[in-house]
Amino acid sequence: MRGILFEEIKKALKALYSDISCLETSVSRNASSSFGDYGFASFSLAAKIGRNPKEIAEKIKEKLLASKKINKYVSKIEVAGSGFLNFWLSEKGLEEGLKNLDKRFTRQGREKISLDYLDANPTGPVHLGHARSGFYGDVLSNILEFYGHKVSREFYVNNAKSSGQIQSLGKTALGQGEEYKHEQLLKIIKKPEVKKKLVKMNDPKEAGFYIAGLIQKENEAFLKKTAKIKFDLFFREEKVYSSGMVAKIIEELKKAGVTYEKDGALWFRSTQYGDAEDRVIIRSTGEPTYFVPDIYYHLDRLIKRKNDKVINIFGADHYGTIVRVKGALAALGIDVKKIVYLLVQMVRLIKGGEELKMQKRKGVFVTLEELIKDVGLDVVRFFFLMRSLDTHLDFDLDLAKERSKKNPVYYVQYAHARAYSILRKGGIEGRNPFRLYRVGGGIINVFKNKGVTAEMDFGHIRQTRNLILKLIQFSEIIEDIAKDYQVHRLTTYIYELAKVFTDFYENVRVLNAETINLKKSRLALLFASQKILEKSLSLMGISAPEKM
Repeated sequence: MRGILFEEIKKALKALYSDISCLETSVSRNASSSFGDYGFASFSLAAKIGRNPKEIAEKIKEKLLASKKINKYVSKIEVAGSGFLNFWLSEKGLEEGLKNLDKRFTRQGREKISLDYLDANPTGPVHLGHARSGFYGDVLSNILEFYGHKVSREFYVNNAKSSGQIQSLGKTALGQGEEYKHEQLLKIIKKPEVKKKLVKMNDPKEAGFYIAGLIQKENEAFLKKTAKIKFDLFFREEKVYSSGMVAKIIEELKKAGVTYEKDGALWFRSTQYGDAEDRVIIRSTGEPTYFVPDIYYHLDRLIKRKNDKVINIFGADHYGTIVRVKGALAALGIDVKKIVYLLVQMVRLIKGGEELKMQKRKGVFVTLEELIKDVGLDVVRFFFLMRSLDTHLDFDLDLAKERSKKNPVYYVQYAHARAYSILRKGGIEGRNPFRLYRVGGGIINVFKNKGVTAEMDFGHIRQTRNLILKLIQFSEIIEDIAKDYQVHRLTTYIYELAKVFTDFYENVRVLNAETINLKKSRLALLFASQKILEKSLSLMGISAPEKM
């Protein structure tokens, strides 16, 4: 329905202002039903058209009132404030939304996307900071694929022997350091076969690379089997060095005229691309800096594997690297508009109202594995997906352990189980919800064939209407996430759907409805609710229990 409104507004604008090249605003859901179901703001058009926003809104309304689709699907249009248009859907509009409820996003020719996430350094177990990126990337991949994109789920393994972290790990494994001395490392180096190999090593680089490989193998198994975070490709940084690609990239940057030598090192002119200062790409020791393989990784994704877009989900501490990597790629002729960065803010673990302090290098932190064992995977995934990536996340351990309506994931799963239970008693599993709804006769007209006045159902129209509106929002949420990658929209939506469903269930008689047709109509809405709850939970990697 949102799309229909949007298209009709575009037609109206084209008829009114033929010189307008594009519509730079959109139709959105209104937060309060008192302002209508959907809203449109004309403010961004005012400067372009050179008219008052309210005047534009009034003229659009006038044109829309002559539209057959609008007259069919909209019961009321109102100009509000200084330039808002508010829309109330008619019963036909609500039914049209229900008819497209199980719409499949199957249009071909969509984007081929390389999505990189989590990227935990192979120096220790997966911790909470990694988890936020991991779950977010996993669910974003699910949604993008559901929308119709082809997604490659990727993990960049920082295992280069030249890395200071890998060398520090090697020193600790050889008994020469204290960094990364955590339980996982201590268990690994106690294994007889590992001890035997370490005895023959004296180079921290080789020892670190060897141990990092063992840690990475354990972490990959954990992510797949326990955290249920999927990957298609593990891109290992060390292979870039061993393949000789570093030298080729340096040569191409030199040819592009964006490098110079100073103090025995080779520098990249990153200030030409908006960076605060130029950056070293080859140290005076002859070793390349870490961002050279980053350049190659993006070239591999965009040129060799021909992805239409690459998305990187990084920790906020990587912000400074974005400009230099994009700058180098631009110097090599890459369209950097194809590269998207999503930055992950910090996670705080809260217990008893206080933060649990963690220090990764000292080995003092809570692992994702420990958290999953403590509160369960469903809760962990839901909690990590509740907030936008650009805000700090407080993970409340006490709330996570609640088995009541206070716990949002429990609340959502209980709504699904309740819907499933009623449907089982109603005996309509496997039926098409819209067809069943039409058999039932719709929202109000269900009574007319029985000679009963529609007023009998007026007390339940609010709950029914709210539920239908929330159900038809599902495809809008998926479309929005596919465009702006804000996965937390789905978490918010599914919780709101559970609330609206609960309001419907607690106030509307279903199995013992006044008439058989009304029973069918209401069962259809429960069936649709159960399916949308189930699909949303599935996209989030969370179970949808049939009993609780």
